[in-house]
Amino acid sequence: MTTPIASPALASHYTAPDALSERSFRIWNAGAYDHIAAGFRHEAAAFVARQRITDADRVLDVACGSGNTTIPAALTGADVTGIDLVPSLLELAGAWARREAISVRLDVGNAEALPYADASFDVVLSMFGVMFAARPDHVVSELARVTRPGGRVVLANWTRDGFIGQLLGIHGKFAPPPAEVPSPILWGDESVIRERFPASEWDVRMVRYILTFRYPTNGAGIARLFQESYGPTVRAFEAVPESQRPLFAKALEAHWQQHAIETQAGSEVDSTYLRVVAVRR
Repeated sequence: MTTPIASPALASHYTAPDALSERSFRIWNAGAYDHIAAGFRHEAAAFVARQRITDADRVLDVACGSGNTTIPAALTGADVTGIDLVPSLLELAGAWARREAISVRLDVGNAEALPYADASFDVVLSMFGVMFAARPDHVVSELARVTRPGGRVVLANWTRDGFIGQLLGIHGKFAPPPAEVPSPILWGDESVIRERFPASEWDVRMVRYILTFRYPTNGAGIARLFQESYGPTVRAFEAVPESQRPLFAKALEAHWQQHAIETQAGSEVDSTYLRVVAVRR
């Protein structure tokens, strides 16, 4: 029986090098993201399965959270490392790895400054992770640096017209982000991806998929769950003037109720994302 390998950094608190990194940490350290991740674990496993990862691959999961893609990748027998800003989420990923009796390495760190040598990985994954970093140019530079020639970067990014893209649009109306931070939804725009991953350096393929959230409650209950547990929603509520918070809550609840489909187990909501596979030349 193997046990998870956690780097010494896992026990430490993330120290942000600047204000934008601190903002990212504060967003994802808020709430209880694993409660959100639980609603699409089946989709994360399918996302990993499509990559045909083998036990010969060295895999990095960037902004891995509580392990939604880290653990399925490690179950293939690959050599897997997960990195995230939030130590408490990595602890949950480690606990999951122990339950599965698999070995993973878990590091506290930032997608904009990955602590790994050049060309260290065959496959680099990020499911709704790097799209939320404050400086996309830094992220792409780091992804290119740590991916070996012939290796691939595989991303899942919310699209503007999908359910979560619209949800984030509601956030922006009530709590506009800093002007210097590009919208994360740009990562779901195919033309933007082609600019960020130029053809001279990458062979890029993109496909849209539908992800189905599944939660054991109705639309209003999911809206409350996100208000309490989804970092971007938690921090947006804090930023909204108190007098506007009831309107914000009402807008979010209406969005969830409009799209939620009730099932015997609770509710389902579909959201579109863009899968990006970029092979390093």
